[in-house]
Amino acid sequence: MSVLIAIPARYASTRYPGKPLVALTGANGTATTLIERSWRAACSVRGVDKVVVATDDDRIRDVAESFGAEVVMTSESCGNGTERCTEAHEVLGGGFEIVVNLQGDAPLTPHWFVEDLISGLRAAPDAGVATPVLRCDGDALNSLLNDRKHDRVGGTTAVFASDHSAMYFSKEVVPFTAQTYAGAEPTPVFHHVGVYAYRPDALAAYPGWPAGPLEQLEGLEQLRFMENDRKVLCVEVEAKGRQFWELNNPQDVPKIEEMMAAMGLD
Repeated sequence: MSVLIAIPARYASTRYPGKPLVALTGANGTATTLIERSWRAACSVRGVDKVVVATDDDRIRDVAESFGAEVVMTSESCGNGTERCTEAHEVLGGGFEIVVNLQGDAPLTPHWFVEDLISGLRAAPDAGVATPVLRCDGDALNSLLNDRKHDRVGGTTAVFASDHSAMYFSKEVVPFTAQTYAGAEPTPVFHHVGVYAYRPDALAAYPGWPAGPLEQLEGLEQLRFMENDRKVLCVEVEAKGRQFWELNNPQDVPKIEEMMAAMGLD
Protein backbone atom coordinates (compact mmCIF):
# COMPACT_ATOMS: atom_id res chain seq x y z
CA MET A 1 0.00 0.00 0.00
CA SER A 2 1.74 3.19 -1.20
CA VAL A 3 2.15 6.00 1.31
CA LEU A 4 2.87 9.69 0.76
CA ILE A 5 3.89 12.04 3.56
CA ALA A 6 3.19 15.68 2.78
CA ILE A 7 4.46 18.40 5.12
CA PRO A 8 2.25 21.47 4.64
CA ALA A 9 4.12 24.66 5.45
CA ARG A 10 3.00 28.26 5.09
CA TYR A 11 4.82 31.45 5.95
CA ALA A 12 1.80 33.61 6.76
CA SER A 13 0.76 31.95 10.00
CA THR A 14 -1.69 34.09 11.97
CA ARG A 15 -0.22 33.23 15.36
CA TYR A 16 3.42 32.91 14.35
CA PRO A 17 4.42 34.36 10.95
CA GLY A 18 7.45 32.68 9.42
CA LYS A 19 7.20 29.73 11.80
CA PRO A 20 8.58 27.06 9.40
CA LEU A 21 11.87 28.98 9.15
CA VAL A 22 12.34 29.43 12.89
CA ALA A 23 15.61 27.84 14.04
CA LEU A 24 15.63 25.35 16.91
CA THR A 25 18.88 24.54 18.69
CA GLY A 26 19.48 20.86 19.39
CA ALA A 27 21.47 19.11 22.08
CA ASN A 28 24.72 19.54 20.13
CA GLY A 29 24.24 23.32 19.86
CA THR A 30 23.34 23.27 16.16
CA ALA A 31 20.45 25.49 15.06
CA THR A 32 18.22 23.91 12.41
CA THR A 33 14.99 25.27 10.94
CA LEU A 34 11.65 23.87 12.04
CA ILE A 35 10.83 22.75 8.50
CA GLU A 36 14.06 20.76 8.22
CA ARG A 37 13.47 19.09 11.58
CA SER A 38 9.93 18.18 10.52
CA TRP A 39 11.27 16.79 7.22
CA ARG A 40 13.82 14.71 9.10
CA ALA A 41 11.05 13.35 11.31
CA ALA A 42 9.05 12.39 8.20
CA CYS A 43 12.04 10.73 6.55
CA SER A 44 12.57 8.52 9.62
CA VAL A 45 9.15 6.87 9.19
CA ARG A 46 9.41 3.34 7.83
CA GLY A 47 7.30 2.08 4.93
CA VAL A 48 6.83 5.45 3.23
CA ASP A 49 7.20 5.82 -0.54
CA LYS A 50 7.61 9.60 -0.84
CA VAL A 51 8.08 12.65 1.40
CA VAL A 52 7.39 16.16 0.12
CA VAL A 53 7.14 19.67 1.53
CA ALA A 54 3.96 21.38 0.32
CA THR A 55 4.11 25.17 0.37
CA ASP A 56 3.05 28.31 -1.47
CA ASP A 57 6.04 30.35 -0.32
CA ASP A 58 9.29 30.78 -2.27
CA ARG A 59 11.31 31.33 0.93
CA ILE A 60 10.20 28.00 2.38
CA ARG A 61 10.76 26.29 -0.99
CA ASP A 62 14.32 27.62 -1.23
CA VAL A 63 15.23 26.53 2.31
CA ALA A 64 13.61 23.10 1.88
CA GLU A 65 15.38 22.45 -1.40
CA SER A 66 18.69 23.53 0.16
CA PHE A 67 18.59 20.59 2.58
CA GLY A 68 17.43 18.12 -0.06
CA ALA A 69 13.65 18.02 0.32
CA GLU A 70 11.33 17.54 -2.63
CA VAL A 71 8.95 20.50 -2.77
CA VAL A 72 5.45 20.68 -4.26
CA MET A 73 4.22 24.22 -4.83
CA THR A 74 0.57 24.70 -3.93
CA SER A 75 -1.77 27.66 -4.26
CA GLU A 76 -2.13 30.49 -1.76
CA SER A 77 -5.86 29.74 -1.54
CA CYS A 78 -5.34 26.62 0.59
CA GLY A 79 -7.06 27.35 3.88
CA ASN A 80 -5.30 24.73 6.00
CA GLY A 81 -2.91 21.79 5.89
CA THR A 82 -5.53 19.28 4.78
CA GLU A 83 -6.43 21.39 1.74
CA ARG A 84 -2.73 21.79 0.96
CA CYS A 85 -2.21 18.02 1.18
CA THR A 86 -5.17 17.50 -1.16
CA GLU A 87 -3.61 19.80 -3.72
CA ALA A 88 -0.14 18.28 -3.32
CA HIS A 89 -1.55 14.81 -3.91
CA GLU A 90 -3.27 16.08 -7.07
CA VAL A 91 -0.11 17.84 -8.32
CA LEU A 92 1.80 14.57 -7.91
CA GLY A 93 -0.81 12.80 -10.02
CA GLY A 94 -2.56 10.97 -7.19
CA GLY A 95 -2.30 7.22 -6.91
CA PHE A 96 -1.20 6.94 -3.29
CA GLU A 97 -3.36 4.73 -1.12
CA ILE A 98 -2.66 6.66 2.10
CA VAL A 99 -1.67 10.32 2.37
CA VAL A 100 -0.13 11.44 5.65
CA ASN A 101 -0.24 15.07 6.73
CA LEU A 102 2.75 15.64 9.03
CA GLN A 103 2.29 19.27 9.91
CA GLY A 104 5.44 21.33 9.88
CA ASP A 105 5.23 22.40 13.53
CA ALA A 106 5.82 18.99 15.12
CA PRO A 107 9.57 18.30 14.99
CA LEU A 108 9.43 16.00 18.02
CA THR A 109 7.05 13.53 16.37
CA PRO A 110 8.63 10.05 16.78
CA HIS A 111 8.55 7.76 13.77
CA TRP A 112 6.45 5.18 15.59
CA PHE A 113 3.60 7.69 16.05
CA VAL A 114 3.23 7.85 12.26
CA GLU A 115 3.85 4.14 11.73
CA ASP A 116 1.16 3.25 14.29
CA LEU A 117 -1.17 5.79 12.67
CA ILE A 118 -0.77 4.22 9.23
CA SER A 119 -1.32 0.73 10.68
CA GLY A 120 -4.42 1.95 12.54
CA LEU A 121 -6.01 3.37 9.39
CA ARG A 122 -5.23 0.21 7.43
CA ALA A 123 -7.00 -1.85 10.10
CA ALA A 124 -10.15 0.34 10.07
CA PRO A 125 -11.75 0.18 6.61
CA ASP A 126 -14.75 2.22 7.82
CA ALA A 127 -12.56 5.23 8.65
CA GLY A 128 -11.48 7.74 6.03
CA VAL A 129 -9.20 9.64 8.39
CA ALA A 130 -7.03 8.72 11.37
CA THR A 131 -5.05 10.82 13.80
CA PRO A 132 -2.84 9.99 16.82
CA VAL A 133 -3.67 10.80 20.43
CA LEU A 134 -1.28 10.62 23.36
CA ARG A 135 -2.43 10.25 26.96
CA CYS A 136 -1.18 13.23 28.95
CA ASP A 137 0.85 12.71 32.08
CA GLY A 138 0.63 15.25 34.88
CA ASP A 139 3.38 17.46 33.49
CA ALA A 140 1.84 17.58 30.00
CA LEU A 141 -1.63 18.32 31.36
CA ASN A 142 -0.29 21.11 33.55
CA SER A 143 1.47 22.63 30.53
CA LEU A 144 -1.82 22.64 28.62
CA LEU A 145 -3.67 24.19 31.56
CA ASN A 146 -0.93 26.79 31.98
CA ASP A 147 -1.26 27.85 28.34
CA ARG A 148 -4.99 28.35 28.76
CA LYS A 149 -4.50 30.20 32.05
CA HIS A 150 -2.31 32.70 30.22
CA ASP A 151 -4.63 32.94 27.20
CA ARG A 152 -2.23 31.13 24.89
CA VAL A 153 -3.61 28.77 22.27
CA GLY A 154 -1.49 25.71 22.90
CA GLY A 155 -2.03 22.03 22.23
CA THR A 156 -5.29 20.40 21.19
CA THR A 157 -7.09 17.74 23.21
CA ALA A 158 -9.32 14.91 21.98
CA VAL A 159 -12.19 12.84 23.34
CA PHE A 160 -13.28 9.63 21.66
CA ALA A 161 -15.75 6.77 21.99
CA SER A 162 -15.05 3.16 22.99
CA ASP A 163 -14.38 2.25 19.34
CA HIS A 164 -11.85 5.11 19.22
CA SER A 165 -13.99 7.18 16.84
CA ALA A 166 -13.48 10.86 17.63
CA MET A 167 -16.24 12.63 19.53
CA TYR A 168 -14.60 16.05 19.67
CA PHE A 169 -11.34 17.98 19.43
CA SER A 170 -10.76 21.26 21.24
CA LYS A 171 -8.16 23.87 22.01
CA GLU A 172 -9.66 23.91 25.46
CA VAL A 173 -8.60 21.16 27.84
CA VAL A 174 -11.24 18.44 27.65
CA PRO A 175 -12.56 16.50 29.42
CA PHE A 176 -12.72 18.63 32.53
CA THR A 177 -11.14 17.05 35.58
CA ALA A 178 -11.13 18.51 39.09
CA GLN A 179 -8.32 16.19 40.17
CA THR A 180 -4.76 17.44 40.12
CA TYR A 181 -1.94 15.38 38.65
CA ALA A 182 1.84 15.60 38.82
CA GLY A 183 4.90 14.25 37.07
CA ALA A 184 4.46 11.05 35.10
CA GLU A 185 1.06 10.25 36.62
CA PRO A 186 -1.42 9.30 33.86
CA THR A 187 -4.45 11.54 33.37
CA PRO A 188 -7.79 11.15 31.53
CA VAL A 189 -6.82 13.87 29.05
CA PHE A 190 -5.47 13.01 25.59
CA HIS A 191 -3.19 15.37 23.67
CA HIS A 192 -4.01 15.37 19.97
CA VAL A 193 -0.87 14.86 17.91
CA GLY A 194 -1.07 17.03 14.79
CA VAL A 195 -0.66 14.29 12.22
CA TYR A 196 -3.36 12.87 9.93
CA ALA A 197 -3.59 9.87 7.62
CA TYR A 198 -6.26 10.02 4.91
CA ARG A 199 -7.74 7.67 2.40
CA PRO A 200 -7.74 9.46 -0.98
CA ASP A 201 -11.55 9.62 -1.27
CA ALA A 202 -11.93 11.37 2.08
CA LEU A 203 -9.07 13.74 1.25
CA ALA A 204 -10.51 14.60 -2.17
CA ALA A 205 -13.95 15.32 -0.70
CA TYR A 206 -12.64 17.71 1.96
CA PRO A 207 -12.14 20.94 -0.06
CA GLY A 208 -15.67 20.67 -1.42
CA TRP A 209 -17.21 21.05 2.02
CA PRO A 210 -17.61 24.52 3.51
CA ALA A 211 -15.98 25.10 6.87
CA GLY A 212 -18.61 24.42 9.51
CA PRO A 213 -19.29 26.37 12.70
CA LEU A 214 -17.20 24.10 14.95
CA GLU A 215 -14.18 24.26 12.65
CA GLN A 216 -14.47 28.03 12.51
CA LEU A 217 -14.84 28.39 16.28
CA GLU A 218 -12.00 26.05 17.22
CA GLY A 219 -9.76 26.64 14.20
CA LEU A 220 -9.30 22.87 13.90
CA GLU A 221 -9.40 21.46 10.38
CA GLN A 222 -10.24 17.88 11.39
CA LEU A 223 -13.65 18.98 12.66
CA ARG A 224 -14.77 19.48 9.04
CA PHE A 225 -14.72 15.71 8.55
CA MET A 226 -16.84 15.19 11.65
CA GLU A 227 -19.28 17.95 10.70
CA ASN A 228 -19.79 16.07 7.43
CA ASP A 229 -20.39 12.69 9.08
CA ARG A 230 -17.00 11.22 8.24
CA LYS A 231 -15.49 8.99 10.91
CA VAL A 232 -12.19 10.17 12.33
CA LEU A 233 -10.29 7.37 14.04
CA CYS A 234 -8.17 8.24 17.09
CA VAL A 235 -5.12 5.98 17.28
CA GLU A 236 -3.59 5.92 20.75
CA VAL A 237 0.21 6.07 20.62
CA GLU A 238 2.83 5.58 23.31
CA ALA A 239 5.51 8.09 24.23
CA LYS A 240 8.07 5.38 25.14
CA GLY A 241 9.96 7.92 27.20
CA ARG A 242 9.93 10.62 24.53
CA GLN A 243 8.61 14.07 25.30
CA PHE A 244 6.26 15.59 22.77
CA TRP A 245 5.18 19.17 22.13
CA GLU A 246 4.20 21.24 19.09
CA LEU A 247 5.46 24.69 18.18
CA ASN A 248 2.32 26.83 18.35
CA ASN A 249 3.66 30.09 19.82
CA PRO A 250 7.04 31.81 20.19
CA GLN A 251 7.00 30.75 23.84
CA ASP A 252 7.19 27.12 22.72
CA VAL A 253 10.68 27.52 21.22
CA PRO A 254 12.62 27.34 24.52
CA LYS A 255 10.32 24.57 25.77
CA ILE A 256 11.03 22.42 22.70
CA GLU A 257 14.75 23.19 22.85
CA GLU A 258 14.80 22.09 26.51
CA MET A 259 13.04 18.85 25.53
CA MET A 260 15.56 18.20 22.74
CA ALA A 261 18.44 18.81 25.15
CA ALA A 262 16.94 16.47 27.75
CA MET A 263 16.46 13.71 25.15
CA GLY A 264 19.85 14.29 23.50
CA LEU A 265 18.27 15.15 20.14
CA ASP A 266 20.53 17.06 17.74
